[in-house]
Amino acid sequence: MISKEKLDRINALAKKAKTAEGLTKDEEKERKKLREEYLGNVRNSFKNQLKTMTVIDPSGNDVTPKKLRDMQERNQKH
Repeated sequence: MISKEKLDRINALAKKAKTAEGLTKDEEKERKKLREEYLGNVRNSFKNQLKTMTVIDPSGNDVTPKKLRDMQERNQKH
């Protein structure tokens, strides 16, 4: 999980980017790095949620997509 300080910094840079002053080159690089870290964290969290998901239809049948079941089986082997 990304720290509160990093989230605050992302928000501060976003706010500054909207001003007439804008961001310096160093701040743009920092913002890009922080965004990539944040998005990577979101993607990993989403993948972890999918690994535990089961899809059940109204009749009670397991209709979990094959692609998801394959990913879950690969995860259990590790």
